[in-house]
Amino acid sequence: MRVPSRSLRTTLSVAAGAFCLAAISAPVAAQAVLTPEQKALVAKRNDLEKQLEDVAVIDRKVMVKMRDGKRMAADVYRPKGASGKVPTIFVRTPYNFNFWDVKNGAPRDMSRELAAVKRGYAYVTMNERGHYFSEGNYDILGAPLSDGVDAVRWLTSQPWSNGKVGTTGCSSTAEWQMAVVAEGEPGLATFNVQGFGAGVGRVGPYYEQGNWYRGGAVQMLFIDWLYEEQNQVRPMFPANTTQADLIRASKAFDLDPQMPPADWDKAFWHLPEKDIMKSIDGPKGIFADAMDNPTGGNMIARTPNSPAWYKGGLWHDNMKIDKPGLWFMSWFDVSVSPNLAAYNQVRATASKAIADQQYAVIAPVLHCAYTRATEHTMIGDLDVGDARFDYDGLVYGWFDKYLKGVDSPAVDKQPKVMYYVMGENKWHDSPTWPPAGSQTRTLYFTSAGKANTLYGDGHLADSPQATDQPDRFIYDPMNPVTTLGGGGCCQGTAVKFGSYDQNPQLTRNDILVYDSEPFKEGTEVSGPITVTLYVSSDAKDTDFTFKVMDVYPDGKAYNLTENIQRMRYRDGYDKPPVWMKDGEVYKVTFQPIDTSNYFFPGHKLRVAVSSSNFPRFDRNLNTGGNNYDEDNGVIAHNALHHDTTHPSGITYTIVPRKQP
Repeated sequence: MRVPSRSLRTTLSVAAGAFCLAAISAPVAAQAVLTPEQKALVAKRNDLEKQLEDVAVIDRKVMVKMRDGKRMAADVYRPKGASGKVPTIFVRTPYNFNFWDVKNGAPRDMSRELAAVKRGYAYVTMNERGHYFSEGNYDILGAPLSDGVDAVRWLTSQPWSNGKVGTTGCSSTAEWQMAVVAEGEPGLATFNVQGFGAGVGRVGPYYEQGNWYRGGAVQMLFIDWLYEEQNQVRPMFPANTTQADLIRASKAFDLDPQMPPADWDKAFWHLPEKDIMKSIDGPKGIFADAMDNPTGGNMIARTPNSPAWYKGGLWHDNMKIDKPGLWFMSWFDVSVSPNLAAYNQVRATASKAIADQQYAVIAPVLHCAYTRATEHTMIGDLDVGDARFDYDGLVYGWFDKYLKGVDSPAVDKQPKVMYYVMGENKWHDSPTWPPAGSQTRTLYFTSAGKANTLYGDGHLADSPQATDQPDRFIYDPMNPVTTLGGGGCCQGTAVKFGSYDQNPQLTRNDILVYDSEPFKEGTEVSGPITVTLYVSSDAKDTDFTFKVMDVYPDGKAYNLTENIQRMRYRDGYDKPPVWMKDGEVYKVTFQPIDTSNYFFPGHKLRVAVSSSNFPRFDRNLNTGGNNYDEDNGVIAHNALHHDTTHPSGITYTIVPRKQP
């Protein structure tokens, strides 16, 4: 998946320093007037290119043939005068890596290639099928698994290769890796996946199918992403174009699509949902083709368990991975919990030796923002302190160990799980996730039936209360609760991701608010949070949402995590939809969602419950219909029940500590 907006899509973090994969857009014409700052960047770029030429054998626009005859474009950098064969760091991406172009006067940074070559690695970047100079058409389910296998086989067959390939990358540059690793190709020795949620199909209780769903609701980020990434119709060079001519051509034509800017603040509101792309004159393509075939080419008409999701490049939990893996995740990414579930799944199913060679790092940053951590790392408006970490050192140490077979102090001292505790703003470690020794606590929703808004009487108690009255609110899909913060990416200016004071939004009457008592002693909450609600509605189908916050003594309430559940899927995503009946109360348990935060004495835990979080997730129109092809919704009168018969509650994970 891409970074939040095209204007920001200049760097896709793959790790620190040498592992930043630039995604550069259109070239600046030779006669363009550059500012002094831009001239300095161009000079730096030219200097790096000269340094590369001094130490590397450079082979660009190599067209690598796949088994079906389609050719993928690759740039190869390998050490000059190497004493023997060398291992390969392999980056496969849908994004632009053209070596020549600049974007807005900012030339592509070649430091990652230079650093890899200086460390004795070949560094190979390849465009996925259907992007830029690579032939064929792109599919949202990913390039064929055979493309990944064929690329690895080609790399290991080169006369300069030592036969070992390690993969690295963030977002779409990572998301293809897991399913290909599961193919078991001998030359693929190890993998480093970062921010890889859109590569996970089904794992445990999560049926997100590549970040398309959350709790059965559509994650709208892909609508924006697909606008610029489909590339179904694009110019291509003739198959007999020479490599030299391709290199020359790439100095003038990088084949980067230049879609007109879209007003996503407006476009996400368009109904029916299937026509959002049409409303901005975007390519129909794989987003909304074949609306009468939800198990085939059409994306938006599918269900979370449609057979089509199992035919592409997504990894599912029945696909065994038995290779050493280095996993990077972040608390404010799109899908940290499915990613953690995937990590645990591999540790549970791999051979014992390989299970012990799985390492996870969980950072307090947004999607693929590992290298942007600073002395005062900001997640929205929340300062989470000095979250810097030497990702570059760990990644190279990892590859030294598994591609070169040499000792790696960086890996030897690395814990199996290293995670950042927000609030306390410190790195912690554990042999497992959830952290070793963790326990669960449950708090129960209570009120006198007036938990609406920040000023209501909602409370989180140690036990359910027998005399509680249900809390009721109206959910109007034409006036949904809008997204404020949270984990995500790729929705342009329509959503501000991160952590923000939620109080201005909590004055809405369609939000129920429940606070715990202030913590008497500092408490680390690290691990899954599971919410169980007893709900009713006069609608045939509706959604319920929750948001968890840390309330500071000054009253500010910073969001930590959130979730959604579409009621038609409350019995499971692999089962037929079930509908609600007016007057009946239903139990629904949300998928677990993970976080790590230290609640200082005097802080409170707050949970807000509603029925929408838009446009992070699509609106349920409450009709019980298809939703994606409807242009009118109905108002739902929803209720949250909480008493001894209906013990609605939140179960969170704590890591006990000795108190001073």
